[in-house]
Amino acid sequence: MHNLAVFIQKYHYWFLFLFLELLSFILLFRHNGYQSSVWFTSANIVSGTIYEASAAVNQFFSLTELNTQLSQRNVVLEQQVNHLTEQVRVLRGDTLNSKTALPTSVSGMKIITAKVVSNSIDRKDNFITLDKGTAHGVHPDMGVVSGTGVVGIVYKASLNYSIVIPVLSSHSKISCRIANRGYFGYLRWNGGSSRYAYVDDIPRHAHFKLYDKVVTSGYSSVFPEDILIGKILHVYNSPDGLSYRLMIELSTDFGNLRDVCIIDDATIHERLNLLRAAEDSITTRKDN
Repeated sequence: MHNLAVFIQKYHYWFLFLFLELLSFILLFRHNGYQSSVWFTSANIVSGTIYEASAAVNQFFSLTELNTQLSQRNVVLEQQVNHLTEQVRVLRGDTLNSKTALPTSVSGMKIITAKVVSNSIDRKDNFITLDKGTAHGVHPDMGVVSGTGVVGIVYKASLNYSIVIPVLSSHSKISCRIANRGYFGYLRWNGGSSRYAYVDDIPRHAHFKLYDKVVTSGYSSVFPEDILIGKILHVYNSPDGLSYRLMIELSTDFGNLRDVCIIDDATIHERLNLLRAAEDSITTRKDN
């Protein structure tokens, strides 16, 4: 306290000067119209600049949440576009594949958004770690997609994290079909570039063309139908010559994967449980 008193006593002339300076400015701007308008304009410019900078900072930190929302919305819109495209084709009288079922409605799906914690693309069997687990409703055998297409299948899940087997794995085998054509096969990845994979077992009588889209078939117990996988780049004969092998450019950029959506579809779980029950029943009969 003594030191404060000494400090004030030593510099009291400066404090008096600052007080009188402030008082003079107040009197000047309050009782003179021109100076008042100049002060008001300058204050508005400064405050506007500060508010603009603050808004830019807030907008930057809100980009993560916005990106998550956009990723989830893209999945829904992709389904809706495919659904409407199929309806238009049927209404136009295109009978090439008029008996193909329409895309699964997205209204019955629960979508769990997640972020990629770790990812690899240069191994034979790659894995993706997500920041959502059983505490968020994530369980094995759930499909994982991004805003641009299929990512993979949940393999294991802990309380707060889950491991995904992506398309970029030798263990991945996803049922798919050529969009609007009906011919289906199985998506496989044999290593190499993360941009390309192959579809095997396309029948020799199939009619399609390059750059046709490849989507999920809906025949598996994981993905609903019509989730985008990629487009056809090249066509090869299978090793046995009985079918085609298609080279696919994947729609998902696995090297730049950040936000994904986990599909929780009650109907898929029902089909999966029924399939497992049937397999267990057949195994039991064989053992007996």
